[in-house]
Amino acid sequence: MDMKENQTLAPLTTFGIGGPARWFVEAGSESEIVDAVAWAREREVALFVLGGGSNLLVSDAGFDGLVLHVGVKGIEQADEVFRAGAGESWEHCVRRSTEAGYAGLECLAGIPGSVGGTPVQNVGAYGQEVASVIERVRAFDVKERAFVELRNEECGFAYRRSRFNTVDRGRYIVTRVDYRLRAGGSPELAYADLKLHFRDWVSAPSLIEVAAAVRGIRQGKGMLIVEGDPDCRSAGSFFKNPSVGVDVAERVRAYAESAGVALRVFPGAEGQVKIPAAWLIEQAGFKKGYAAGAAGISSRHTLALINRGGASAEEIRALAGRIADGVEERFGIRLEMEPVMVGY
Repeated sequence: MDMKENQTLAPLTTFGIGGPARWFVEAGSESEIVDAVAWAREREVALFVLGGGSNLLVSDAGFDGLVLHVGVKGIEQADEVFRAGAGESWEHCVRRSTEAGYAGLECLAGIPGSVGGTPVQNVGAYGQEVASVIERVRAFDVKERAFVELRNEECGFAYRRSRFNTVDRGRYIVTRVDYRLRAGGSPELAYADLKLHFRDWVSAPSLIEVAAAVRGIRQGKGMLIVEGDPDCRSAGSFFKNPSVGVDVAERVRAYAESAGVALRVFPGAEGQVKIPAAWLIEQAGFKKGYAAGAAGISSRHTLALINRGGASAEEIRALAGRIADGVEERFGIRLEMEPVMVGY
């Protein structure tokens, strides 16, 4: 186990923000994960598991404990099941499955990060989410000090949630995810942006063409990691789309009608209504390109808070708080932040 001290974390995140980890380990195998957990337990040191660094904000002070960077790689295929190591690039997993003709991940192309983070956040975009194709998650149970394999129904999946980031946060370290895909399946074309993209096509698009379209749409919104693009220095969508009761939704609809602005809402869980957070943010006065010092809002996507160059974590948090306060004041809805906060 190669233990490092005072490892800078900023370069390991898509935000490019954050102080050092007091200790740092790159674990390329399950045995190294076990050793790292034991090391932290014996010394009563706080432990944080780092994946692709795409959905977190590290504090300026860093993390006063052990950061375990999961680097378990490899993708194996057994019929329609793709078994991917948690440290494998998510984009690599998507490309491999779509190019082999297996449907189920094509609309999740271009999402930064690693395989291990997908069940934790129940990653979703453009009409798909991984909960619909995850068959099994292999993880190290820190509490029981043993490896477990959890079936889909045991993972507690919900919108951007799972047992891994709610009731059992910090208990499991994901080492492998099994995705059951559909050989020769048709691509998912339920999302409005994709329907618009392919509306003039005579023939049905392939999985590869849909994945390429998703990457293009994401790039147009500054949500694709592209070298030199300042809008890419973000954690992706910073706020979750809130689900509200029918009474609150009607109040927001009334506002939209009185202001003469279009509003599209979507069905949420248990009879609730999901309202786009980007719409709420813009109507609260925070437009694309809004700047607050070195922090700002992407010039192409309202949900992405960006590091405009040299931003601190506190500047990002201050801007996020200002936006959340503005939305709550205007609509009585408190936005929930999506990224994991490290070192707070």
